Order: sequence, then C-alpha cells, then structure tokens
Amino acid sequence: MFDVAILGGGPAGCAAGVYAARKQLNTIIITETFGGQSIVSPGIENWIGDQVIPGMELAKKLKEHVKKYEADDFVIKEGSRIEDVQKIDGGFKVITTGGEFEAKTVLVTTGSHRRKLPVPGADEFEHKGITYCASCDGPFFKDKDVVVVGGGNAGFESAAQLLAYCKSVTLLQRSDVYKADAVTVETVLAHENMTGVLNAKIKEVRGETMVSEIVYEVDGEEIVKPVGGVFVEIGAEPTTGYIKDLIELTPYGQVVTDPRNQKASLEGVWAAGDCTDGLYHQNNIAAGDAVKALEDIYLYIKAHS
Repeated sequence: MFDVAILGGGPAGCAAGVYAARKQLNTIIITETFGGQSIVSPGIENWIGDQVIPGMELAKKLKEHVKKYEADDFVIKEGSRIEDVQKIDGGFKVITTGGEFEAKTVLVTTGSHRRKLPVPGADEFEHKGITYCASCDGPFFKDKDVVVVGGGNAGFESAAQLLAYCKSVTLLQRSDVYKADAVTVETVLAHENMTGVLNAKIKEVRGETMVSEIVYEVDGEEIVKPVGGVFVEIGAEPTTGYIKDLIELTPYGQVVTDPRNQKASLEGVWAAGDCTDGLYHQNNIAAGDAVKALEDIYLYIKAHS
C-alpha cells in the first residue's frame, strides 16, 4: 500500500509529486497525460520562472521533473484513466484502466476538462470540423471561414490564433457582453477579418461528412451560417466524476476543500487545483495548493504510522 496516491499530472499533481519524493513518501502518480489544460496554450506568460513557455514545453518539464524521482517507492502510471476511488480498510483503492492501486491517502489533482457544445450535431461532427483546441487544430483550417463559440478570454485567444491563417473568424457569444478582458476584446475585434456576435444562441451544427453550417439565433431571428470549422471555448468542468460518491462536491462538481490545508470532506482525501472549489484557478495557485496539501499529508502519514 502506497503512502499517497496523487491523481493527475498537471502543475498541481507534479508539484505534489516532487514534494512527496523529497519527503520520501511511498508514492504513486496516476495520470492520463502530463501538463494539464495549459498543454494547448502556445505561450504561457504567467508561469513563474519562465517569461514565456509553450504549453507543450511546460508539460515536458513537469514530466521530466517528476520522472527524476521514479523508483520502486515512487511509481508513475501514465496513460491510465481513473475510473473509481473506493474506501477500504486502512486507506483507499484507486481503480484505473491500467490496474488497481491501494494507498493510505489520496490527493485529487485531476483538474477540469473542456465543456462540450450541447446542441444537435456537436457530437456527430467532433473531429469532423468541430474542435476544442485552436492551437492544436487551427492550421488544418487554413483559408476557411470559421466560427468560435464562447466570448471569454479563451474564445478571444483562439480567435486571435485563427486569424493568422483562416479566411475569416466569427465569434458567437451567448450573452449580451463579452467575458474576456476589455483590451483583448478591443484588439481582436479590430481585425478586418474578425466579427463578433452577441446574444447568439447556438441551435444546431450541420453537415454531411464534415461540418458545413452552424445554426444560431439572435433576438428571435434564426441564422444559418456556412462554415468550414467550429472552435468551441465555453468553459470547463471539474474532472471529479470518479470520486463523486465518496466526498462532498459543489453543485458544479468541484471538490469542497478546507483552504488552510486542502482537506476534502472525508479523512484521508485532499484536493488541489482546478478540480476544487478554490476561488481562483491558475497554474501557480494549483501548484502552491498542492504543496500545501502534500505538507499536510506528510504530517498525517507520520501521525498514523
């Protein structure tokens, strides 16, 4: 039985992993991939210590840091999806697609995942013109008319990237105001090939083998717009479904934590990062909260050993 099972390989999980290794805790890190949501960012400018770092480079550095400690008492299970966490005598059983593992304590750092577009045709045309990553897939839409759904910072950042190679970009925002920073909104909308539409209610995505139309409504008028691609940026949902029956979650699925030590509602479980009910979600905050949790886990392990 491991001392701690760290679930997730983003900034929070990796920060906790480094501290667990240095404290010589018998540790397992379980993650599908390393890097977290920032992996899709072409340039992160607020990760302390790097003025600008691409998301893929950050993921690589995080992985390399924890891999440095890999040993018999520090196990890394990459490529495994977590399916369930169960309470057992003396700790917890973590059930994954790559096996089952037991640990005295659990640190939940599985972050969040992109919210899917909830309209007819969205599932059918995912990867067939509908995408959730402009930096990953944008170049495939060169010289096409595309739509970005979502008026937050992520939506406007995606639009800015797409303007570099798409024929035109139309951004559809559901409410009557853009959620992105005012300077970002002004800068992006000033581009001659950029159009912003407020109060746009997405109704359907259509096509044959690939997306060819998006249907939306503005002030009661239905509009059918021909498109070559649809980029969805409508927020994220916490990745906590595997533990929802074990600990207290908010109505939004976030782990309820004690901000002093990151403890969850059940003894032996801690959480940090975007999967929690913390007021702010940033890479640096996720890493710091995970270190805070690991320090508390260390004291817990020593007190119960």
